[in-house]
Amino acid sequence: MSDSSTRFSSKRPYRGRFAPSPTGPLHLGSLISALASYLDARNNSGTWLVRIDDLDPPREVPGAAASILEDLQRHGLHADEDILWQSERGPVYKEVLAKLHSAGETFLCQCSRAVLGTLGNCQRSCSEHQHGVTQPAATRIKLSVNTAVEFHDQLQGRQTLTPDTNNFLIHRKDGLYAYQLAVVVDDACQGITHIVRGSDLLGTTPRQVYLQQRLGYTTPAYCHIPVISNAQGQKFSKQNHAPALDNELAGANLRTALAFLRQTHPPSKVKNIEDILDFAISHWSTALIPRVMSIQAAAYKERL
Repeated sequence: MSDSSTRFSSKRPYRGRFAPSPTGPLHLGSLISALASYLDARNNSGTWLVRIDDLDPPREVPGAAASILEDLQRHGLHADEDILWQSERGPVYKEVLAKLHSAGETFLCQCSRAVLGTLGNCQRSCSEHQHGVTQPAATRIKLSVNTAVEFHDQLQGRQTLTPDTNNFLIHRKDGLYAYQLAVVVDDACQGITHIVRGSDLLGTTPRQVYLQQRLGYTTPAYCHIPVISNAQGQKFSKQNHAPALDNELAGANLRTALAFLRQTHPPSKVKNIEDILDFAISHWSTALIPRVMSIQAAAYKERL
């Protein structure tokens, strides 16, 4: 394990990714994230990957993964390498989990949901009573309450944050691997150097940076863009019934996403998807994206 300070990967060849969960079709909010990561990669002459985060079968919607991939294709967002499916990565996660356990970084936890803290952390001092823990049990990271993680976000600036639980989950009691472990392992295995994603994931980043440090991985450069929200301040999501993209309106969808990101408008004479994307790539600038956490739908529509 490495105790070294965070190392950023800006000198390596650019490799970015978009990693949706197959819990439903793409909506405008997810298109904005996909487009931002795609344009940033292309503008930097980089490689852009797509990874399906299908770690949680109970939450998955049948056919959603295929729908997401079709949506990306119809919007001209083509991955440069084969799709990586997290559901096929169990042996790799198991190996890393064993490595963390051997280094004394984890503990087993039998707490039920009913007794976990409000942030999902262990409340029963399981780490101090490992001899009494029996299977099935979850695996959690040991983390000092006062541990602070510092990293620089390209858009949101310097972040000095305490992970929101001091013993976060990396392997569930039902045998499924947790997102925090899988995303860190796969970003490292795929050589991801830059992560452009929604600001709703900013709070998870300290956990991921902490795991990267403990595993000796290089920390990618992060850029958390604002999410689109409704009039109630809720981000567009499948849970909040955000409408699915209409692939017949792909060009208009791309223009809407570019307006949200405050990018230079493609001229009206630019009609087809490839030309819209070529224009957007050549004019891409993260400096134009508002340095806020969210933008209400009504605000970006004024720019259309």
